[in-house]
Amino acid sequence: MSASTESRLGTRARPEESRAAILKAAFTEFAANGIAGARTDAIAKAAHVNKALLYYYFKDKDALYQAVLDHVFSGMREHVAPVFDSDRSPRQKVLDYVGAYFDYVAAHPQYPRVVQAEWMRLGSKGATHMQRIAKEYFAPIFQKLAQVMRAGVEAGEFRDVDPGQFVPSMVAIIVFYFSAVPVIRTLTQVDPLAPESVAKRRAFVLDFISAALFKRPVATGDRA
Repeated sequence: MSASTESRLGTRARPEESRAAILKAAFTEFAANGIAGARTDAIAKAAHVNKALLYYYFKDKDALYQAVLDHVFSGMREHVAPVFDSDRSPRQKVLDYVGAYFDYVAAHPQYPRVVQAEWMRLGSKGATHMQRIAKEYFAPIFQKLAQVMRAGVEAGEFRDVDPGQFVPSMVAIIVFYFSAVPVIRTLTQVDPLAPESVAKRRAFVLDFISAALFKRPVATGDRA
C-alpha cells in the first residue's frame, strides 16, 4: 500500500475502502487475541487509519467485533444459500452444500478461531454475540438443510438420521480441521493448508458424509 493510499484511507473520503481495511485488520487482531486481548491501536495501525476514524465507523471495540462476526457469517450465507434454490436432488444438494461450506472455510482458514473464541465466551457470559449470529445466520440455513435431509429420507436416498445430530457433526468435521491446523501439522509433518492437503481433505469430507448419510454409494461423477 502506497503512502498516498494510506493517507486517503486515513480520512473519511473513502468510506468503503476505509471500513473494509478496518474490518480486515480487526479480524486478524481478534483471531490472534480474542476480543478481550485485541487492541484498537493495533487495528488502526494495521488498517492504516487513525484511531479517530476507527471510532467514526465503529463506536467501540464491541461494535467492531459484532461487525467482524457479521462480515464472516454474511459471507458464508451468501456462499452456501444458492445451493438450496437449485432443482437438484436432495443427495446432490447435500454434497453441494458441504462443498460450498468447505470451500468458504478453506478460503478463510482463520475464521474458526474467531468463532470458537466466541463460543468459549458463550459459556462464561451467557447472552453473547453468538446467540444473535445463531438466530440470524445459522437457523435459516439449518432449517433449509433439515428440509433437504427430510426430503432425502422420504425419497429413500438417505438413512433415517436426526438433522439436529447430523448437521452439527457434518459442520464439525470441516471446521475442526482448520481450527486444529497447528496440531495436525505437528502430528503429520505436512502443511494442512497446502493446496494438495486441502483438496485431499475436501474429498475425504465428501466421502465421509456420503458414507454416513446416503443409502446407496455415490458415483464419482456425483461428487461436488
